[in-house]
Amino acid sequence: MTYGTDLLMEEVSYVAYHFHWSFDQILDLEHPLRRDFVSRIAGMNAAVNAQAEEQFGRAGVGAGANSSAGDGW
Repeated sequence: MTYGTDLLMEEVSYVAYHFHWSFDQILDLEHPLRRDFVSRIAGMNAAVNAQAEEQFGRAGVGAGANSSAGDGW
């Protein structure tokens, strides 16, 4: 089974955006470790979004307010 290019690019972009790592640094990660980083970033985003919703209400969350998943991924 091969890992889809689109999914790989989504993961790399997601980690690069949040951690500011280079493309090569992220590709050098083993797949399970890269997925772990994606999961951890999603958890951080969910916590930040929940705190913003609690503090400001749904309208104060911004562009993420329209996300159905609420975890930023």
